[in-house]
Amino acid sequence: MKIQVKNQSEGFVYVTLEGELDFDSSPAIRQEFTKFTEKNPTKVLINLKKVTYIDSSGLATFIELFQKMKRSQGKLVLFNLSEGVRSVFEIAKLDSIFHLAKSEEEALALTQ
Repeated sequence: MKIQVKNQSEGFVYVTLEGELDFDSSPAIRQEFTKFTEKNPTKVLINLKKVTYIDSSGLATFIELFQKMKRSQGKLVLFNLSEGVRSVFEIAKLDSIFHLAKSEEEALALTQ
C-alpha cells in the first residue's frame, strides 16, 4: 500500500492511496492519518482510484478517521472508488455515513 499525503492549504489535506487496504496495511495508514488529524484539518479528501481491495480492517481505519473528523467538525470525502471498493462500503451500509464522490470535482463540492 502506498500513501501520499499533501497539505493543500491551511486545514485542507489531500490523500492518495494505492494498493490493497487490508489487515497488513491498515496500521501504517492509521499512523499516517493520525499524523495529520493531530492538526485538526477542516477538510480531508481521499483519492481511492488506485485502491484495488479493501477489507474490514480497512473499513475500520476509515471509520476511525471519520470519527476524528466528526469530533473536530471537519469534513471527510472519499472519491474515485472502484466498483469493488464502493460495493464493500455499500454492503457494510457505510455509504449512508461517508461522503462517497465519483470525482475530485464532486468531492471538492461536498466540502463546501
